[in-house]
Amino acid sequence: MALHWKILIGMALGVIWGLLASVLGLNDFTLDWIKPFGTIFLNLLKLIAVPLVLVSLIQGVSSLSDVSKLSRIGTKAVAIYLTTTVIAVSIGLVFVNVFKPGHSFSEEKRNEFKEQFASTANERAQTAQQVQEAGPLRFLEDMVPTNIFGSLTNNTQMLQIIFFALLFGIALVMIPPDRAAPVFAFFDGTNEVILKMVDLIMRFSPIGVFALLAGLVVDFAGDSPGQAVELLAVLGYYSVVVIAGLAAMMFIVYPLAVSLFTKQSYGTFLRGMFPAHMLAFSTSSSAATLPVTMECAEKNLGVSKEVASFVLPLGATVNMDGTSLYQAVAAVFIAQAFGMQLDLAAQLGIVLTATLASIGTAAVPGAGTVMLVIVLQQANIPIEGIALIFAVDRLLDMCRTIINVTGDAAVATIVANGEGQLLPPEN
Repeated sequence: MALHWKILIGMALGVIWGLLASVLGLNDFTLDWIKPFGTIFLNLLKLIAVPLVLVSLIQGVSSLSDVSKLSRIGTKAVAIYLTTTVIAVSIGLVFVNVFKPGHSFSEEKRNEFKEQFASTANERAQTAQQVQEAGPLRFLEDMVPTNIFGSLTNNTQMLQIIFFALLFGIALVMIPPDRAAPVFAFFDGTNEVILKMVDLIMRFSPIGVFALLAGLVVDFAGDSPGQAVELLAVLGYYSVVVIAGLAAMMFIVYPLAVSLFTKQSYGTFLRGMFPAHMLAFSTSSSAATLPVTMECAEKNLGVSKEVASFVLPLGATVNMDGTSLYQAVAAVFIAQAFGMQLDLAAQLGIVLTATLASIGTAAVPGAGTVMLVIVLQQANIPIEGIALIFAVDRLLDMCRTIINVTGDAAVATIVANGEGQLLPPEN
């Protein structure tokens, strides 16, 4: 059976088990004896993410005989990433203004959520304040590590690892070939070992996904599935608007982009990325999904290793289309819930802030909601309003991570085609 079907079965069984555990009173058993296997699987993916990015990026950059080619690829990737982010934020604003989900929020429920999630909201606000006080060019400072070994021990410092890998790869191209040859050989061999590790880890993925989903459902439902259903009903309209916006990116924007700028059909693209989509939904992490995203792009889509090893790690760090769309919807939703009317200037400010925030998101713990606080502050929307959306944030995070991963792969495919490096897929 193909791996993506095993992952899909694992997801379905995880949801079923979580609901049964909630009904039968097996919550503690699930959290103590099943959920840890999901945590182990997530840790394995995070374990391999940093060495995979470092080694594959060095190998990809050093394989370029012309350093100007790297600059061209990087410029194209960043330009397309920023374009898709602006489109995502704009779609989010259109949907939330048309359907107005915040107007259905009652005063009673608003106060209930504010009280329940007050401490979490304050924590995110304090972190966002630290980010804002750092200055407008802080993300550039954060890109340059003072100690690469320190960066290698922290998955949130992926931009620093990318910077070091680029610098190392460029320097490797510039030294005499006879001196560079042993280093080339070392990274070639190391890359093969890491890819085999990814293969071994992915054999565990159906069990890991089952455990992750079972634990998530139990956490969400608690001792009473009815409470979860009631909670979803209150925030259901908001969730539907977010998911509709994400679906527009998934089934309108990306298909148009892939069809216009490559010869590949979108059906082929989606089938090729399906394993990465399932993993992104389960882990809610673009970085954790990165090993599978790269494997799918190279084997199933035909993106050359040279392009995939540079564009995809960069995208997992700076390209957050799903997160940016969610921030736009959430900001206006909260404003609507508080009875505020946002003029055009305020909403254009949301577009700009959400786009710029997406670039620095990866270096901030609790990324999505922390950056949302900054967006809210820019638009003068009460930041305590983020308490209104925490209840369904985990579910929406799973959905928007799929969009983040899809956007990365779509841009990599477009860049590879533009460079004449979109090869016939292996599968």
